[in-house]
Amino acid sequence: MNNLEKIVWNQVKFQVCNQVWNQVNDQVWNQVRVQVCNQVNDQVMVKVRDQVWFRVKNQVSDQVEETIK
Repeated sequence: MNNLEKIVWNQVKFQVCNQVWNQVNDQVWNQVRVQVCNQVNDQVMVKVRDQVWFRVKNQVSDQVEETIK
């Protein structure tokens, strides 16, 4: 390979490597994001569920007390 060929080849290699790396990065990032989002969602859902459950329980027990009185 002469110098020009080397330069061109290095450029091509660089581009290809970058593209592959970006795709790999994207995939990894998407997986991480999905996992993180799922965990966050789970935590939020648990909190919401607990709050809703707490309110419902309170309302029901209030109604029960009213009925008993």
